Amino acid sequence: MAGIYIHIPFCKQACHYCDFHFSTSLQYKQDLLQALVKEIELQKNYLQGETIETIYFGGGTPSLLEAVEIRSIIDTITRLHTVTSNAEITLEANPDDLSKAKLQDLKQTPVNRFSIGIQSFFDEDLVWMNRAHRADEAESSVKRAQDIGFENITADLIYGYPLLTDAKWKNNLNKVFELDIPHISSYSMTVEPDTALASFINKKKQPAMNEQQSAEQFTLMADAMQLNGFEHYEISNFCKPGHYSRHNSNYWKGVKYIGIGPSAHSYNGTERQWNVANNAKYIQSVTQNKLPAEVEILSETNRLNEYIMTSLRTMWGLELSKLNAIAPSAADELLKAAQTYFEKDWIVQKETTIYLTPTGKLYADNVAAALFF
Repeated sequence: MAGIYIHIPFCKQACHYCDFHFSTSLQYKQDLLQALVKEIELQKNYLQGETIETIYFGGGTPSLLEAVEIRSIIDTITRLHTVTSNAEITLEANPDDLSKAKLQDLKQTPVNRFSIGIQSFFDEDLVWMNRAHRADEAESSVKRAQDIGFENITADLIYGYPLLTDAKWKNNLNKVFELDIPHISSYSMTVEPDTALASFINKKKQPAMNEQQSAEQFTLMADAMQLNGFEHYEISNFCKPGHYSRHNSNYWKGVKYIGIGPSAHSYNGTERQWNVANNAKYIQSVTQNKLPAEVEILSETNRLNEYIMTSLRTMWGLELSKLNAIAPSAADELLKAAQTYFEKDWIVQKETTIYLTPTGKLYADNVAAALFF
């Protein structure tokens, strides 16, 4: 089984914190869509005949596409690949794009899951982020999608930024619980270089993010999720039983996938490749039947470290046998390096699997980096 990711590099406006590849100009939209279809054809052998069980439209803002454009891309995939009958097909969407008419059109496509970028239910926070939607649109878009029959929904929320008090954070969490959304992805506000937010902070126009606030709001969220019947199955992801993101779970489990579009990444078990993050160069290259990608052959060390990083983030944990399958004696070496973190109660071992503890989840990246080979 494998997955396909489609990167749609267009947005109405630039969120102040975002460093993903996108353009606010739709000038090359049709050329880009034709190039996406062309790249799917050029990359048809990358997965070596693996059956496709997930398709994910990310971005950018894929909900800017018309239903007929989405269907054209999916039709190309199904023509060139075997796709399971119960494939998870996710569309990232901004609340302001999900009008009743748009949802009715999307209901006629194979899309069966929405990832809605809510971020906050407070207008002042959305303005601060420079989001295109407002709080009332966030709530109404979810209700409209549910009314039309889309039950498999995930919502994005952000915490750990100056405007977000604990009281407001609890309100945001309670709102998604009230809306009966079965999956939530939630991320601490991160200041990426070359973003508007980084510039504001450097110029003292905005305060820096507060790590203590972020840690406290993470813990508050984890406790609230547990009380409301959600499983904390990955550091930033929570779901009601059976509502895991199959696509993203496969990333963490090392399943093969192909990324289509500018800046998209691919992985086939032995190598990674990533496309140029430039719309014009991407279109030009694909039009000339050339893949606009750089390739990295993964060394034994790369594979070990990648497994450590991804597996520790999940509730399924790090299986020592999988380390040894990559390199003999790797598990013994890791266990020696891990002693400090066992003593701190940041990780625990149950039989042959290592897991982060609730406290350890606050230091997940630090623990993983310390265990790297």
